[in-house]
Amino acid sequence: MLADYHGNSLNNLIPSLLARLDGETPTIKVPEASRYVVVLVDGLGSEQLDRFADHTDRLAGMRRQRLTCGVPSTTATSLTSLGCGVTPGLHGVTGYTFYEEGCDAVVNALTWEGGPEDIESFRQVPTQFRRMRAGGRSGATVTLGRFDGSALTQLAFSGAESYPREDEDEVERTVDLVSESLERHEIVYCYERLLDHRGHGYGVGSWQWLDQLGAVDDLVSGLVSLASEDVCVLVTGDHGMVNVPADHRLTIEEVPALDGFHHVGGEGRFRQLYTDDPRRLAWAWRSVLGERAEVLVKDEAIEAGWFGEVVTDPTRARIGDVVVAMNADWALMSTTFPGEFGLVGMHGSLTPEEMYVPLLQAGGRE
Repeated sequence: MLADYHGNSLNNLIPSLLARLDGETPTIKVPEASRYVVVLVDGLGSEQLDRFADHTDRLAGMRRQRLTCGVPSTTATSLTSLGCGVTPGLHGVTGYTFYEEGCDAVVNALTWEGGPEDIESFRQVPTQFRRMRAGGRSGATVTLGRFDGSALTQLAFSGAESYPREDEDEVERTVDLVSESLERHEIVYCYERLLDHRGHGYGVGSWQWLDQLGAVDDLVSGLVSLASEDVCVLVTGDHGMVNVPADHRLTIEEVPALDGFHHVGGEGRFRQLYTDDPRRLAWAWRSVLGERAEVLVKDEAIEAGWFGEVVTDPTRARIGDVVVAMNADWALMSTTFPGEFGLVGMHGSLTPEEMYVPLLQAGGRE
């Protein structure tokens, strides 16, 4: 499936809130309010919430619609789409890892390992929070303090005032920080990361994941206590997740026919390959993977709209010469990224389980 970049997609969420604040018609139908709280739960997919709704109290009862994330369905891409209000083709964070020609290195978009020191030279568009500040409005973030100043925070949320959380398990403290930030700001972004962590480590539906889903429900219950006609609380995710069985994992380096690239990026569910002969390599990968994957050369993926209607030249250079989106519950592992072999839950591809995220709402005026 493709992202609904012109409609109900993460990149249109904050622009829709700003449209409401300005008395205009939003792309995404959100309630009218004077202030908004956007709670992003990392790894909260719409399909997973449907399946395990009976393990929640607050989340299951909230008014709800559905959004898509962008491509690939991964945190760094989604957070930048949310914070900048544009598609991946415009902001240029094209995956969890991608090759950056200027650094001659594969960049990890979360840790920024391999990335350029000058974040502003990498940036292609201002964040929505910078635009807000320039227009006389203001926004805030409530996230872990150690994320302050990170490359991803700068790319996605610079311009917002930070209200750092030190202990992410303290619901009351988080609610207090959001409440405090609402006194001065019109849009407040709050981030919760542990559901994704549990999904990667133990799998969606594991008791560890369900236990964390309950903790998310507690956090949302606390934040919903702030909702009123003037304050709208919105809860969404950055992607869903698929559990990948051990016998549905292929290791690229163990299949000679898959060789022929000089760098590999992406992640197990969405590989990006950098090669001097993309059409030959794409043919080889299609031959090996068959129906287990969608294998496109760069121009085909761009033409298909995977990254949005417009793809800038810097973004085009970061997209793999061959891109591989896995179907069903298959994954392509690489010895280049040994940490991936310990994952149970994965994401990045184009399945509904990965692409659909919820948009839950409390408060505001219809």
